[in-house]
Amino acid sequence: MEDLTGRRLVVVTGASSGIGLAAAVDLACRGDRVVLVGRDPARLQAAAERVRENSGERPELFRADFAVLDDVRRLAEHLRDAYDRIDVLANNAGAIALQPLTTVDGFELSIQANHLAPFLLTNLLADRIGRIVVTASGAHRSGVLDPDDLNKPLHRYRPMVAYGTSKQANILFTAEAARRWPDIAAHSFHPGVVRTRFANDSRLVALGMRFLPLRRPEKGAETLVWLANQDRSRLVDGGYYHNRRLRRPLRKASDPQLAARLWAASAKAVGIADSADRRRPPA
Repeated sequence: MEDLTGRRLVVVTGASSGIGLAAAVDLACRGDRVVLVGRDPARLQAAAERVRENSGERPELFRADFAVLDDVRRLAEHLRDAYDRIDVLANNAGAIALQPLTTVDGFELSIQANHLAPFLLTNLLADRIGRIVVTASGAHRSGVLDPDDLNKPLHRYRPMVAYGTSKQANILFTAEAARRWPDIAAHSFHPGVVRTRFANDSRLVALGMRFLPLRRPEKGAETLVWLANQDRSRLVDGGYYHNRRLRRPLRKASDPQLAARLWAASAKAVGIADSADRRRPPA
C-alpha cells in the first residue's frame, strides 16, 4: 500500500472516454491520484496514456463490466485490497440500449449499468468513501421509475424512457445516500448534452442530438470536477447540480419516500442487506 498522505484518491467509473476521461485528466492535473474504471481494456489503456501525457503520472486501471454484477463485486474487492481510503468515488459509467436488452442478472440494461451497478459498488465501498459524485441527467424527466418493477421500461420499450428512468434513479439514490450516510458527502449533477462516444455509438441518440447544442466532454466534466473539489459546507448534501449551481429536479426525482423505496428495492435486487438507519462501520 503506497502512502497517499497529502493527496486525494479519486476513483472514476466510465473513465475510458467522454466525461469520465475528461474529469480524470483534469483531476490528475490538479494533483489528485486518479483510478480509472472501464469495460474495454484497450480503451482503458489509451485513456491512461492520455492522463499520463497531460499530468505526468500514469493512473491505475481496473476493468469491470457494469452489465455483470459479479464484475462489480470483484471490482469492489480489488479496490478494497488496494486502498484503505477513497476520497472521491465518481459514479459516472453510463449506458443506453436501442432495443430491450436484459443483462445476465435479469435486469434491463440501462437500470443495471447506470443505477444498480453503482449502487452496489458504493454500498460495498461505503466504509472507505469520503465523497460520492453521481453523473445524472436532465433526461430524468422521461423516467417512469417503479421500485416494485425495476424492469418496467421493458414492457413497452423506448430507449430514452429506459435511460431517463435510470437517471431518475441516480438522483434519488444520491439524495437517499446523503440521508443514510451523513458522514459521506453525496451530490449528483447534469452534465448537459455532451458529444461523447456514448452518443456516437447510438444512431438514434446521435440523430436527436443533431438539433441540440452539444458540449465538449471537458465542458460536461466541469461540474463533476467542481463537486469533487468544492468545500462541503458550500454544497447541499444530496443536491442535484447543473453548471455548478444547485437545481431542483422534477418531483419524481426528489420524492424522499420514492427514494427510500428505491433503495430497499435496489438492495434486494443486488443481494445486500438494507437498513433504514444504516451507518458506516468504524474503521
